[in-house]
Amino acid sequence: MTARTIVITGASDGIGAAAARALNRGGDSVVVVGRSREKTGAIAAELGVDFFVADFAELGQVRSLASELLARYPRIDVLANNAGGIMGKRELTVDGHEKTFQVNHLAPFLLTTLMIDRLAESAATVVNTSSGANRFGRIDIDDLDLKKKYSATRAYGNGKLANILFTRELHRRYHAAGISTAAFHPGVVATSFASGSSSLMRLGYTGLLSRFMLTPERGADTLVWLATTTPGADWQSGEYYEKRAIQRANEQANDARLARELWERSEAMVAP
Repeated sequence: MTARTIVITGASDGIGAAAARALNRGGDSVVVVGRSREKTGAIAAELGVDFFVADFAELGQVRSLASELLARYPRIDVLANNAGGIMGKRELTVDGHEKTFQVNHLAPFLLTTLMIDRLAESAATVVNTSSGANRFGRIDIDDLDLKKKYSATRAYGNGKLANILFTRELHRRYHAAGISTAAFHPGVVATSFASGSSSLMRLGYTGLLSRFMLTPERGADTLVWLATTTPGADWQSGEYYEKRAIQRANEQANDARLARELWERSEAMVAP
């Protein structure tokens, strides 16, 4: 049986690295993507797999990544949009967008849409790492860059809510063309992802509380499950999951009009 090609972003650490290890053990051909050349290269060397470096705070790097992936891999069976993070004070990227929104939503949106034809040809699965923090989001379609009422927690919540809305709309637009997609919450995982944030969420990832959190391996379980099982039989495309089960999300996640509008606004925001 030919090994499947699975691209995982945010794979230099945490649940991305744990998923890469699990999928590699299962015989898949894993491609790891990360921001740090040193850390991403170390995971790739450990597993004996290809790696690419891209900082999602620069959309030009995302475009280059998509071009490199398309040139290298005639099939991409799974794209795991796992890169993301919670930031500190409001900051604009070189592209002029609020950094949290760009890293968590605009960059994976751009990467996916740039490769959409290859993904459809491959009958691919697209897995989007969201978070239970989507409940803290409240998307104003006319203020996606949060020029008003910014907080690190709301910005992160909006980004994770956008992941679910993107999943819904990707399903609506491309499921008939062969693409299956799901978003998921990995649980509260002991990682360093919030260490540079000013959000109060960072306090939950330090000290004694971190002892009660999931390991990256357990946090990666639903990602690995979605990547290795059959959509339509084992899970339903377009849905939001936690612990391998469909979950309720922020009420805005079920707004089909908002999902369409977010897609259209995102297309305009990432246009070169």
